[in-house]
Amino acid sequence: MTMTSLTHTAVTTGATGRGGDSSSRPHRARRTFVRALPLLPSMVLVAIFLLGPVVEAFYGSFTNMALTGAAAESSQFVGLQNYIQLFQNPDFLKSVWLTILFVVGSAIIGQNVLGLALAMLMRSGNKVLTGIVGTLVVTSWVVPEVVGAFCCYAFFNGGGTLNAILSVAGLKGPDWLYVLPMASVILANIWRGTAFSMMVYSAAITEVPEEVTESAELDGASGWKRLIYITIPMIRRSISTNLMLTTLQTLSVFGLIYIMTAGGPGTSSSTLPVLAYQEAFKFSQLGLGTAIAVVMLIIGGVFSIIYIRALKPEVD
Repeated sequence: MTMTSLTHTAVTTGATGRGGDSSSRPHRARRTFVRALPLLPSMVLVAIFLLGPVVEAFYGSFTNMALTGAAAESSQFVGLQNYIQLFQNPDFLKSVWLTILFVVGSAIIGQNVLGLALAMLMRSGNKVLTGIVGTLVVTSWVVPEVVGAFCCYAFFNGGGTLNAILSVAGLKGPDWLYVLPMASVILANIWRGTAFSMMVYSAAITEVPEEVTESAELDGASGWKRLIYITIPMIRRSISTNLMLTTLQTLSVFGLIYIMTAGGPGTSSSTLPVLAYQEAFKFSQLGLGTAIAVVMLIIGGVFSIIYIRALKPEVD
């Protein structure tokens, strides 16, 4: 076969392939549509109950909606006025910092590190110890948030359990909710949420092949080296997923902080959810409170993008 014939054959084949692909596209589109039909009711519900409120929140943040006054009857579009007012308010900038501190301290560091440590303990400890630890940790997670918040309030306040324990040792503790409000709510949220991280990491660790860790142990790798160079890299996807879930959950924590400190003393523990509640319902400025909620949504989106990018090499 000559070079001209080969070229003609290649061109003809390529044209046929492209024509075949073009003719099969409508068929693939119809097949995809048919497969998606069972998901249509759930997609409609998601659009109504999740996407709808998000769109309404974005629109409301550009209005002067209020609970009282003329704006309560007929709100007006005010553009970026709410956002300009927020970023000129030092209390808002302080709340952004406190929210990031709360998320990093209680979720990214506290719940994940302690959850991984407890998962390792549950795997290597004896049955009695793992049963006691598992019961205590999971109990703090399954109790209602209001109950957990009042328990933490009773533990950290001036006449609470923590100071009673210190008094037995001859020490006098301060009113922790007044002196160290952020540290108190961070520790309370760690206590509340660690069980979820523990269960996620317990499931992930069981998927690590035992022969890999045994080989590393035979090669002289210590427990820390096995954890850093074997266990953590092999459960990397679970770590990224759990970080994203705990971060988004902690970002919206309101009841725990409001019951323990109500954002005080002053604004010392006023995170964005608490500030949004105060602006919207205490001062009746719904538009301003909704703008704070939109900022929270953006912060959550930034964290999510970071975690998704961390997961991307594993997915590819």
